[in-house]
Amino acid sequence: MRGPPQTPAGNVHGLLTYARPAPPDPRPAPDAEVRRLETEVAHLHEAVASHAVVDQAIGVVVALAKTTPARGFEVLREICRHTDAELRAVAAHLIGWTQGEPLPAEVARALDTAVERLGSDGDGTPPHTAG
Repeated sequence: MRGPPQTPAGNVHGLLTYARPAPPDPRPAPDAEVRRLETEVAHLHEAVASHAVVDQAIGVVVALAKTTPARGFEVLREICRHTDAELRAVAAHLIGWTQGEPLPAEVARALDTAVERLGSDGDGTPPHTAG
């Protein structure tokens, strides 16, 4: 009895010879997808926390300068430009300052300068001289 037909290279002909391998799955491996999603969620949590800190700092500037939130945000941006600090770091300093932590000297100077430059929406006097 003869075995199954063979190709010149010795491979067996038959049903399996004509079956093509399945194309690779374009989706990432489950473990890789889980890691990617975990990283994305961590970044989103960080962004939400950062946004909250910045919003609180805008509130500090609004109360201090008697100004609008838009102008408060401009004050924060100006402080960042003058101190080469990131927005979240400046915001964290301002929040800490409201809780009794010292405000770094360069941030304090930039805050005074920015508030003076932008003025206020209240009675027109800069907040540091208002009584």
